[in-house]
Parts: sequence; C-alpha cells; structure tokens
Amino acid sequence: MLLALSMPTPALAPLGWVALGPLCVAVARTARRPAPRGPRPFLLGLVTGLVMFAGTVSWTSDVLAIFGGLNAALAWLLAGLLIGYLAVYPALFSLALTAALVRGGTPALVLAPAIWVGTEWLRGTLFTGFPWVLLGYSQSDTLAPLQAASVVGIYGLSGLVALPSAAIALLVTPDRGRQRARVVLAAACLAVVGVAVVWGSARVRSGALLAGPTSRVALVQGNVPQGQKWDPAHRDAILERYTHLTAEAARRGVDLVVWPESSTPFVWNRDAEYAEIMRARLVSAGVPVVFGSDEVVGPSEFYNAAFVMDAQGEIRGSYRKMHLVPFGEYIPVRWLLFFADSLVEGFSDFSAGQRLTLLPVGSHRLSVAVCYEAVFPALARDAVRQGSQLLATITNDAWYGTSAAPYQHFQQARVRAVENGRYLVRAANTGISAIVDPYGRVVVQSPLFETGIWAGEVRWLDGLTVYTRLGDTLAWACMLVTVALLVLPWWERLSRRHRA
Repeated sequence: MLLALSMPTPALAPLGWVALGPLCVAVARTARRPAPRGPRPFLLGLVTGLVMFAGTVSWTSDVLAIFGGLNAALAWLLAGLLIGYLAVYPALFSLALTAALVRGGTPALVLAPAIWVGTEWLRGTLFTGFPWVLLGYSQSDTLAPLQAASVVGIYGLSGLVALPSAAIALLVTPDRGRQRARVVLAAACLAVVGVAVVWGSARVRSGALLAGPTSRVALVQGNVPQGQKWDPAHRDAILERYTHLTAEAARRGVDLVVWPESSTPFVWNRDAEYAEIMRARLVSAGVPVVFGSDEVVGPSEFYNAAFVMDAQGEIRGSYRKMHLVPFGEYIPVRWLLFFADSLVEGFSDFSAGQRLTLLPVGSHRLSVAVCYEAVFPALARDAVRQGSQLLATITNDAWYGTSAAPYQHFQQARVRAVENGRYLVRAANTGISAIVDPYGRVVVQSPLFETGIWAGEVRWLDGLTVYTRLGDTLAWACMLVTVALLVLPWWERLSRRHRA
C-alpha cells in the first residue's frame, strides 16, 4: 500500500523512502526460520506486488472496456493478468533477498536496494519491458534526490530511495551477534541518501545547465475526445482547431509549435487534400511545427510518426515510433489468440520504426518520443548521445480519462530531462502538456481536458551527463547480483543431488 500511495496519484513522495521496509522485515523474519520455508518468501513478494500494481495500473481495465470495446468482465480479467504478471517481480525480489539472508544473515539486508533495482530492470526489459511506476518515480516532484538520476538514471534512483527501507529493516530485525554490523550498515545507507540529497540540492542551485541558445516553444493541446479523432464528421473541425491555435501561438512570437501524437485527423502521406490544406494554413502562420500523424508506406507498412514542417511548409524530417505498445499498437502473439477474435478484431498492426531520427529545427536538432516511448530511458539517452539538444514527447492520453495514468505518464517523462540534462517539451492531446527544465522543474503545465496553448522558454543544450555517458551500468550490475541469488539455491540443490 505504501508503494502504491507514493506514486502519482496521490504522489505521497515521503512514503516511497520507507515503502519497502515492511517487506524487507517480513522477508528477514522468514529467512531466520529453519528450512524448509516453502513458498512463503515468494508469496510475501507476490502479495506486495498485487497490492502495489492494483493500486497503480488498475486503470488499464477502463481503457480496455471503454476504448477497446471489451465487456467489463473480460477487461478486468486482462487487467488482472497484467497486475499478476507485474507482481511476479517483487516476488523474485523476495526470493533473491531470502537467498542473501540465508547465507549472510541480517547484514545482507544491505543488498535489498540492489536486488530491487535488479528486478525493476528485468521488468523494464523482458518481453519488450514495462518500466511503469518504478520506485524512483515516487520522487519526481522532489528535486534534490531527483538529481541522482543524472548520474545513475531512474533505476539507480530507485536504489537510492530503497536505502532507508533497508536501514529500517537492519535496525528492527534482531540479530544479537551482529548488532554493531547492522547499525553501521544502516548508518551507511542513510549517509548515502544524505550525501545524494545535499549534492542534488547544490546542483539545482548552481543552475549550470541553463546556458545555451533560447527559443520560445508553444504546446498545442487540442483536447479532442477519443471517439472523435478518426470520425470523418469531425475532421474539418479538428484540423481547424489545431491550425487556428498554431496561428494564435505564432502571433505571440513563438519560435516552434509542438502538436500531440496523431494530431492530424488524417493519414499524412495518403490524404493529399487535407495535407495541402494544413500546409497552406501553417505557411500562413509562419512558424515551424512538430506534429504527430500516421504514415503509410507501401501496401503493408503503417507507422505512428512525428514530422517537422518548417515555416515555408517543407517537411524537414520525420521519426517513426520504434517501441510500440503491445496489444495497443500491435498484437505480439496474434496467431495464439485465434480463440479470442473479439480481442484482436479491428487491430491494424503498426510497423515499428527501425532507427532513431533527430528532427532539425533551424540549426538545432531535437528528438521525439512518441507516447509510451517516454518511459524507456535508453531511447532518450541514445538520442542525446546522437546530438539531440531538446527532448520532445508527443502523446495522446485521452485513453486514460481522469485516472492516475496521465499523471504517472507525465512524471515518468519528466525524469528523462534530469537523466540527460535537457529541456523536455511535452504536447498531449488532452493533457498533461508541459515544459520541464534539465533539473526536473516544471516551467509550464496544462490541466487535463482543456483546449489551449501553453508556451515557455527552452534552451538548446549540449554536453552529456554521467548517466548519458554510462547508461544503466549500475542497473546491469544489480541485475547480475539478483539473478545470481535467484540461481544459487537451485544450483546448490542440484549439486547436492549430484553428490548423493
């Protein structure tokens, strides 16, 4: 429950620092029992995961029911399967921590943050990955500790946030023969947190990253209901809304306008009539525009793409979304779902883009993450390493309604700015549209379900953070430790059987 409450919403950030404490204590007590321990370690983590993810991603049932056209029972069943799958990773954390405690005693609790990071990394990577509501995201609004993401990324930030929980467990779990070691290790955990917070606070105060050429960027929030987006009856009104708001932004003197994902109510390179109408109106506005639109290539390739059009109406670059949403933009195992025609019917599989492309805006370059891609740290890091001076996210969160999902999605995208030392501009169809500076501070933020323009100043930045240079090296190391601890009991049992 503490894990769920620490996430947006309600975003009770202080709870994140102690959220793993109860689980660590319960696992430590279980590890002290004489063998066999049975399934208890696994079940402790599984129940933790079920409660955590039921409290954070249960909105998926509404998305499936309202926009997927599924009946409520099937929607809840599929959402429950997702929650159950995600809960396996905290269960693996409990198993690995138990293995460490059995061999190292109570002081091995100091490994809990590393093991948690290892399981989060696995969750964010295996089977295309689902790195949603990682523990570090609980501190998206807490600027001082958030700066650690510029060194160790979001996974390392999760480890930092887990340290006080490990310290609590070390102090309250009895182990008479190792009392001094427990106190020293707990103090070391808290000292690391203290140093990170002091350093992060000084980093924010320095403002060293806020030096570079400036531009004024406008975010257009069209606020188009999901049911109207592809309805031909609303096509003219939607295009009029976006081009009118862009013209208004141009009159305010902005240098760049950003539209959301799939903002055009037509396929860009197929519906030539509407594309020319849009081009003429934007040339009249006289400002470069980044916009999202579907793109068809050949008879079978269908992309979710982003384009940049200059002030003269020429397309200067495009990017095709590479990390597609399973069961949203493609069916990964369609051939296995022949028995569920109602689930897969109507899905037109998108094609995945094959390479990362930066979009030119004058002499500068920006990168675009389309919707779900914003939660994958490696994509933004790769873009910055290739020369991106500004991070952009375009998304359509109308699917999520007023649930916690739009807030979770925004806070996760926000961390990409800190990891890579770049401004982030985010245009969302129904919100949250925002501009975030390289320290994670929100410069401009729109409310949900309002139509309008939100503008602010950004800087085109160069230079690389430690995280951009080294990536998830720490998370890799933690994953290797976790996997070793998971494999060790099995290996020992196999060795004993072989000797017998």
